[in-house]
Amino acid sequence: MQVGIVGKPNAGKSTFFSAATLTLVPIANYPFTTVKPNHGISYLRTKCVHTELGVEDNPRNSKCIDGERFIPIDIIDLPGLVPGASEGRGLGNQFLDELRRADALIHVVDGSGSTDSEGKLTEAGAHNPVDDVVFLEMELKMWMLRIVGKDWEKTAKKTEMAGEDPASLVSERLSGLGITKGQAENGIKKAGLKGKPSGWTSEDLLKLVDIIRREAKPLLLAANKIDLPTSVGNVSRLKQTGELTIPVSAEAELALRRAAEKRLIEYKPGDADFRVPSVSAVSAEQKAALEMIREKVLKPVGSTGVQACINSAFLTLLNMIVVYPVENPEKFSDHAGNVLPDAYLVPNGTTLKELALRIHTEIGEQMLYGINARNGMRLSDNYVLKAQDVVSIVSAAKRA
Repeated sequence: MQVGIVGKPNAGKSTFFSAATLTLVPIANYPFTTVKPNHGISYLRTKCVHTELGVEDNPRNSKCIDGERFIPIDIIDLPGLVPGASEGRGLGNQFLDELRRADALIHVVDGSGSTDSEGKLTEAGAHNPVDDVVFLEMELKMWMLRIVGKDWEKTAKKTEMAGEDPASLVSERLSGLGITKGQAENGIKKAGLKGKPSGWTSEDLLKLVDIIRREAKPLLLAANKIDLPTSVGNVSRLKQTGELTIPVSAEAELALRRAAEKRLIEYKPGDADFRVPSVSAVSAEQKAALEMIREKVLKPVGSTGVQACINSAFLTLLNMIVVYPVENPEKFSDHAGNVLPDAYLVPNGTTLKELALRIHTEIGEQMLYGINARNGMRLSDNYVLKAQDVVSIVSAAKRA
């Protein structure tokens, strides 16, 4: 699963990406600083089960810090999007081509209203960030409409003559975006489209692709620059769009993470505060800057919001859960004795069989049953996993 960071130029996307990954990317106050996608690894943060189980863990595929499990996830910072991108304006073609890979989107919006629709600096509060949400969602719809609608009537008539399902045609056209036939069927039903597909209008198709996009590539709003006074009212306006909206200060998160990396402060992504160790070499100027972050961001908002966006993208938008597969259910360990070695992010509704196949095809194909490591109960292969489950998979492949 991959999350894309989207938005207009100069809204703070690259700063958000750098803060989330500590990857050095160009950051400047002019449009199109990002001219090609930046890929990076960030981390989803969740409570680790080792404290609840009363054991010390030895993570392999993730990190455990002070009882918090940090699971690596893939994110991509996409070039800025401007009105007309679906027609190739700006870096639109490059943006939309890269967007195909993203499963969910974090739309970084300049919550302060200090940049216009094309990312050029303007007076703080002069621009309504709700307009940025409207234009981006329209560009996404128009992009998908161009893909679906090309020679639609002609192709739809061929589908009708062949007696094929219209959902097959829609999903086939959007297959490059990872759209399934089930999502196409659901979209057609929700859009209320009936009759012969060749008779569907451009308005019908626009409604259809909007529904499909919202299911297949859901998004949340990162209301950035929350430390600026004009952001407060704008956050309320953004929430009224109906999209999940999270107040953010990407700049503050980047400063805190860099200070923590240099061991000037103690801070974990998502913390509500930081601590300056007594032996820290923080200068008076750095201390003043840190206090400003505390007073303008952490105290009024509760966090910088960056980690909250990452967590929400995976746990809320993509509806994923964290599970812990182990080999020895009594010791919660793998064959080498590592306790709770792996934490897996899987879609809610995943079965034990599907998890086994994900771990290793042979183990999944030869799976016999599973064990709930918390209580020793045997589990069938169609057992639906729950968040924070600790499970062992018994397979003929493992016994051989």
